[in-house]
Amino acid sequence: MTNNRRDFIKKTTAGSLALTLGGLTFPTMANARILGANDHINCAILGVRSRAKAHVMAIHANTNAKILYNCDVDDVIIEEHNAWCQKNIGYVPKVEKDFRKILEDKDVDAVFIATPEHWHAPMAIMAMQAGKHVYIEKPCSHNPHENDLLVAAQNKYGKKVQMGNQQRSALTSIQAIQDIRAGEIGEVYKGEAYYSNNRGSIGTGKEIAVPKTLDWDLWQGPAPREAYRDNVHPYNWHWFRTWGTGEIHNNGTHEVDICRWALGVDLPESVTSFGGKYTFDDDWEFVDNQQVTFKYPNNKFITWTGHSRGVIMPDQPGRGVTIYGSKGIIQLDRNFYKQFDLQGNAIKLEFEKAPSATTNTRGGGSLDVDHVGNFFDAIRRDTSLHAEINDASISTMLCHLGNMAQDAGETLKIDQKTGKVLNNEQAMKSWKREYAKGWEPKL
Repeated sequence: MTNNRRDFIKKTTAGSLALTLGGLTFPTMANARILGANDHINCAILGVRSRAKAHVMAIHANTNAKILYNCDVDDVIIEEHNAWCQKNIGYVPKVEKDFRKILEDKDVDAVFIATPEHWHAPMAIMAMQAGKHVYIEKPCSHNPHENDLLVAAQNKYGKKVQMGNQQRSALTSIQAIQDIRAGEIGEVYKGEAYYSNNRGSIGTGKEIAVPKTLDWDLWQGPAPREAYRDNVHPYNWHWFRTWGTGEIHNNGTHEVDICRWALGVDLPESVTSFGGKYTFDDDWEFVDNQQVTFKYPNNKFITWTGHSRGVIMPDQPGRGVTIYGSKGIIQLDRNFYKQFDLQGNAIKLEFEKAPSATTNTRGGGSLDVDHVGNFFDAIRRDTSLHAEINDASISTMLCHLGNMAQDAGETLKIDQKTGKVLNNEQAMKSWKREYAKGWEPKL
């Protein structure tokens, strides 16, 4: 037995605590299944409508891994996904509507979370307490309190937790960061992130009877209970504060993360946000166009420009990053790396080996395969994660602070050790949410 394998088994079998949440008690790492000699990884997909299909294809493309369960609270979505699985991967995993039953199955090694955002951190914490490794879609939390709790849970239970900001696994982006660290564009000082889309109106929702195919109570889970409306499920929850976190989280997390990586910074010293809801008179509860600036010591800063409804013009790609240095500029997206000197002359141009989608809701491609492969390697051999949650959560925290600054209508001063807002009690009221009775996540 190798030292790596011996260390893995020690980590997998450590611990003896349990969690009671939502009416069930889950076993902890002491009861987790130890991977067999062939290091086969059994997976469960929690939430299977759109983004999960990229997860399925990435798992399927990695050897020695299988999906044991598809999990969703909507029978219509499950039926569609089952047919899609049969066509695209050649088999249909077992179906379960209640993810808590999946967590009780000792044969499940890892869960992939692609649910609405209000479920991300509570579900991930429960999964770790049940002895599972976790691949969690961005954003990793619905509010800053959950962000801190998720990181504390990973530190406590020792499971592998990868956030789904898959550009961290792009070879072109990794090369760009290496070139930045080597000083090829001088001293970097600015990261400019943007996202552009042209989403339509979500209308004004009407209260209607819950579809018989949907478990609305379990869909809401940790969120305070609301009546079912006809413009929330299955996608528009993104734009409601009870369940979603707005565009800065839904898409901005990716590019803000790359900027932070390139500049080598963590939490900012101040955050300013300008923006508004400009395009439609509907139920959308966040700004639909936003400009956020994160200021750091030594005159470094990151900007995020989000155009949810009204594309950036003239013809600019749907998303990307520009890194500015004293000797040059680097442009990045999921598919390329471009380096220029200060006069705008091209120095380097590199493309990914295969393309990844950028602005559709599924977002699949080669980066997912590599990112999931990195996750599996970390589980099997205790290698480093490209987006381990202790670091990735910082990018999510920046996006929380962006929303908080927008709501405050003023520049927020930030404690760079904790992320908490200084001298603004009103802004700090959104640090933690209200939870449905019995569903508040705890360690």
